[in-house]
Amino acid sequence: MLIGFAIWTLVASLITAILYAWDKRAAQTDRRRIPERTLLGWSLVGGWPGGWIAGRWLRHKTYKRSYRIQFALAATLNLLGIAAVVYASFN
Repeated sequence: MLIGFAIWTLVASLITAILYAWDKRAAQTDRRRIPERTLLGWSLVGGWPGGWIAGRWLRHKTYKRSYRIQFALAATLNLLGIAAVVYASFN
């Protein structure tokens, strides 16, 4: 099960990082942006490591405090969810 979570986290992180890069490029070229809800949704379902790395590397969504708070909440909820599933599987 842990391997499944790790693989899913890797896939979701890659998708999230691509979405961050796409959104950053769209912001720079005045094109249609990726909704924050989409970025946060992918972070919530396991893509937060990719979002965190891409955000730092691309310097994207790093200064918007409301987004960073929501991102931290999504990452925390994801980790709590994984912890609950792992805990339940061992009991």
